[in-house]
Amino acid sequence: MAANSSNTVSKPSNIIGGKQSGPSAEQVVAAFQRMRSEQRSMASKAAELEMEINEHSLVIETLKDVDPTRKCFRLVGGVLVERTVKEVLPALGSNKEQISKIVESLNTQMQTKGRELTEYREKYNIRLVGEGEEGQGKSAATSNGGGSKGGAGVLVS
Repeated sequence: MAANSSNTVSKPSNIIGGKQSGPSAEQVVAAFQRMRSEQRSMASKAAELEMEINEHSLVIETLKDVDPTRKCFRLVGGVLVERTVKEVLPALGSNKEQISKIVESLNTQMQTKGRELTEYREKYNIRLVGEGEEGQGKSAATSNGGGSKGGAGVLVS
């Protein structure tokens, strides 16, 4: 019961500077690591899709010089189907465009996630292992009043 009442705003003993005391250091680190992991997975997926775009470009360039009535084989949903070059070439072009749009979307999502990570780092005064002293002074100055207690920061490996 006491834990539930400590989360209410009406109890001033748990409020620091108009805000609640906030999550523990372990929770902050876990959330930060989760956000970093999400950003890494987005980057990995974007790189994978970039490779697919390059493969599509290579196949399109190869098929441009081929007779349009020539047979070619295409993998569709795990099944190899026989088509002609004139049927496959437009489909490859549209697939390449769709993949490009997805990559653009992923890149904007990664930029947004990067901004969120930066704001989170500043809010909780998170320093990564290996950052120099000048980076620590900068993040300590920008996170003043951001919900962290005193000068205590969180060190993340």
